[in-house]
Amino acid sequence: MSVLAEAWRHAPTQRRVWALAAPMILSNLCEPLVTLVDSAVIGHLPHAHQLGAVAVGGSLFTLLAWAFGFLRMGTTGFAAQACGRADGDALRRVLLQSLLLGLALALLLGLLALPFGAFALGLMQPSAALDALAREYFHTRLLGLPAVLAGYALIGWLLGTQNARAPLAMLLATSLGNVVLDLWFVLGLDWGVAGAARASVIAEWSGTLLGLALARRALRRYPGRLPWDALRRWTNWRPLLAVNRDIFLRSLLLQLVFFLITVQGARLGDATVAANALLLNGLLLTAHALDGLAHAVEALCGHAIGSRDRTALQRSLAVAGLWSLLASLGFALFFLAGGGLFVGLQTDIPAVRELAMEYLPYLAVLPLIAVWSYLLDGLFIGATRAREMRDAMLIAVALALPLAWLLRGLGNHGLWLAFLAFMALRALSMAAFARRLWRQGLADQAPAAQAAG
Repeated sequence: MSVLAEAWRHAPTQRRVWALAAPMILSNLCEPLVTLVDSAVIGHLPHAHQLGAVAVGGSLFTLLAWAFGFLRMGTTGFAAQACGRADGDALRRVLLQSLLLGLALALLLGLLALPFGAFALGLMQPSAALDALAREYFHTRLLGLPAVLAGYALIGWLLGTQNARAPLAMLLATSLGNVVLDLWFVLGLDWGVAGAARASVIAEWSGTLLGLALARRALRRYPGRLPWDALRRWTNWRPLLAVNRDIFLRSLLLQLVFFLITVQGARLGDATVAANALLLNGLLLTAHALDGLAHAVEALCGHAIGSRDRTALQRSLAVAGLWSLLASLGFALFFLAGGGLFVGLQTDIPAVRELAMEYLPYLAVLPLIAVWSYLLDGLFIGATRAREMRDAMLIAVALALPLAWLLRGLGNHGLWLAFLAFMALRALSMAAFARRLWRQGLADQAPAAQAAG
C-alpha cells in the first residue's frame, strides 16, 4: 500500500497521466463521429432508403477499417520505447514502417472490398434503391481507406512519443471538417448520399495530412536519420508484423464474443437482442472513456521500459490504475442510479425498455470487471508484448464458451453471466501474464524493441 500511496502523491506522474489521458478520451469520443454525422445529415433528406444506404455502407466501411485498427496499437509500444531510449533513428524507422504497412494493407483491402461489399449486400437483400446508393457510398468511402489506415499509424506513433494533443487535433480536424463538408455537399449542393461519402473522404485525408505535418514537427525533438538499410532487412520488420498479427487475432476473438452474444440474443427474441444491444452501448461508452487512461499507460509504460526506469513504470501503473478504478466505480453508480434515463434516451419501445431494465444490474457490474483488461492492455501494448494479450484472450474464450453452453438454460441471464465470466477470465489471465513478466524484469528489458533495432 505504501507504494500505491507514494505513487498517488507523486504530482509529476499525475500530470503526465492526465496530459495524455484527457486528450485521448476526447479523441476516442471523436472517432465514431464521421459515419454518425453522415447519418445525421442524410437523416434530414426525404427518403428512408437514403439513410439506410449510409447506415449500411458506413457499417461495411467501418468493419473493414476497424479490422486493421491494430496499426495504432502495434505502433504505440515501439514508438514509446524508442522515445524512452531517445533513439531518433528508431522513431523514424517505426513511423515509416507503420505508414508503409498501412498503405500496403489499404491496397490489398481495396482489391478485396468490392467483392466483399457485393457479398455482404447480397446477404442483406436490400431494396434496389438502397442497394444502389449503399454501393455508391461504400465505393466512394474506399478512396479514404489509405488515409484512415495511415491515420491509425500516425495516432499510434504520436501517442508513443507522449503527444496526445496531436491525435486529438487530427480527429477534431476530421470530425469538424466532415460536419462542414456534409452540410455543404448534402444540403447546399444537393449531392445526397454521394455528397456525404465525398465529405468523409476529404475530411479523412485532411486529418491524415495534418497528422503527417505534426509527426514531422515531433521528430525535430529527436535528432537522427532514417536508416534505409534497416528497412531492407526482414529482421527489422518481423517484430512489428508479429505484434500486429497477435493484436489482430486478439481483436478477432473479442469480436467473435460480441457476435455470439448477438446471435444468442436473437434466438431469445427480437426484444431481447434489442435490449442487449442497448446495454452493450453502455459498455462501449465505458470503454471509450477508460481507454483514454489505457492509452496513457501505453505511452508512459513504453517510455519507462525503453529508459529502463522501474520506478516510473510502477508509478504510471499505480496512478492510471487507481483513476481507472475510480472511473469504473463512477460508471457503475451511473448505470445503477441513472440506468432508466440511459435506456430511455435510446428507445421508447415498452417491451425493449422493460427487458433492458431487468438486465441493467449486469451492465452496472461490468465496468468494475472490464476495467482491469483495459488497463493491462495498455501495459502489454507499451511493452510490445502482444502475444500475451492474444493468449489471455484465447484462454478466456476457451473457458467462457463451455460455461455459456452450461448456462444456456437460464436464458438471457445465463448469457450475461457468461459474458461477465469471460471479462473476468480475460482480466485474470492478463494479470497472471503481467505478474510473470514483472518477475522476469519487465522494466529492465524490451525484447521486441531490441530485436527490432
